[in-house]
Amino acid sequence: MTSRLRLYAPFALVAAPLLGGCVSTVAKVATAPVRVAGKGVDMMTTSQSEADEKRGRELRKREERLGSLERDYDRHLRECNEGDSRSCLKARDDYAEIQQVLPTVPVERR
Repeated sequence: MTSRLRLYAPFALVAAPLLGGCVSTVAKVATAPVRVAGKGVDMMTTSQSEADEKRGRELRKREERLGSLERDYDRHLRECNEGDSRSCLKARDDYAEIQQVLPTVPVERR
């Protein structure tokens, strides 16, 4: 057994520097599934800051919609008071939609 080791020892010493690249390649191949899975998890999960940004965008959209509805309601109500019966119906529809949107917009505390 020791004679075999003595026989292969020079080959192992010569081959060791040549296998250095193979070892790093093997390590990259071995860790690739973990890296790919980690990126997949990052893409599938939403961070807290991303969730906060999304919530903020949705809130701003609701606030903008509420402001638009209130302006339309005021205009239609004014036109209704001037005698336009179509504007009375539109004002009623605007008011109904305001009542639906209003609970979804938080009240600012002072």
